[in-house]
Amino acid sequence: MSQKATKTWCLRLLPVLLFFISFVTYYRSYSLIQSYGGTSKSPNSSKSLCGGWLTQKKWESLKFNITRRTQLFMKLEDFFWRNHLSNLALPYGIKGSELLLLKVLAVTANYHMPANIENLECRTCVVIGNGFAIKNSSLGSIINKYNVVIRLNDAPVRGYEEDVGNKTTMRFFYPESASYNPGLDNEPSTLMVLVPFKQQDLRWLKEILYNEKRVRKGFWKPPPQIWLGDASKVRVLDPYFLHQTAVSLLKIPLHPKSKQIPVHPTTGILAIFVALNYCDVVHVAGFGYPRSKSLHQPIHYYGYATMRSMKNSYHDLNHEAEALKRLEDSGAILYLHPHL
Repeated sequence: MSQKATKTWCLRLLPVLLFFISFVTYYRSYSLIQSYGGTSKSPNSSKSLCGGWLTQKKWESLKFNITRRTQLFMKLEDFFWRNHLSNLALPYGIKGSELLLLKVLAVTANYHMPANIENLECRTCVVIGNGFAIKNSSLGSIINKYNVVIRLNDAPVRGYEEDVGNKTTMRFFYPESASYNPGLDNEPSTLMVLVPFKQQDLRWLKEILYNEKRVRKGFWKPPPQIWLGDASKVRVLDPYFLHQTAVSLLKIPLHPKSKQIPVHPTTGILAIFVALNYCDVVHVAGFGYPRSKSLHQPIHYYGYATMRSMKNSYHDLNHEAEALKRLEDSGAILYLHPHL
């Protein structure tokens, strides 16, 4: 066989090989999901995937050299002066933002997870990214079976239930990513978890809660001036988690050289790190940006945003993809669908 014929034969075989790899990956994920999440049994009934000892073993295998922390939210009675003294400003600490935080927590006045989740012997969690990969996945009914479903920013649920489900336990957001009416795509019990990246984020929430005049400066995109969220469902994520996502998972230098653009973790990889702390089982869906160099490639399962919108972001997407691959290879997380 000539070299040209051999090359042609290999090129024809390549699509078949790629399909086979994708099928094997999907079948492996699907089999594991069906072993507990896709049946009529509760996901936390599987002792093979759950258990505190197993969770601790998985955590230790990641070699973060920090203790798992299951208290996720800032609380009024101990953040000030005592447990949360910080030498870092937002987004990695609260230095300089103490009074703003005090006023916010005085109104929200709650830092607990729902008792029916907190008291579980085993917590099964799924983090739903906003990526195009989840489109046409038909994962909705499986996603709804998890104890904890974490969603990000203003990603819609209505109209996409077949692929993304309609259960939402927590939604991580910041002012620029807030939907003016959280009730449209969340359940009444959904916890709205503010991820404060800067002082203006806490100030925005304070102005909303106290019905004060809104200050519009300091945002890269205008946040809602009217926000219909329920104050009793608002939580403020402890900046500790963003700090450790940057330092322990992504190894991001907190003090870049003067000419370097600062890099911060995305809300998505932050949510995965939080889930690794809080949950016994962590599965993910909708993560991964297209590898295509085309700036016109869609990046979400909804809307029309393309890779062009990520061009000047403060995130290192390739670095985060490598971190997610390490977590997957270690068995700390499992994807619910085929991915590159």
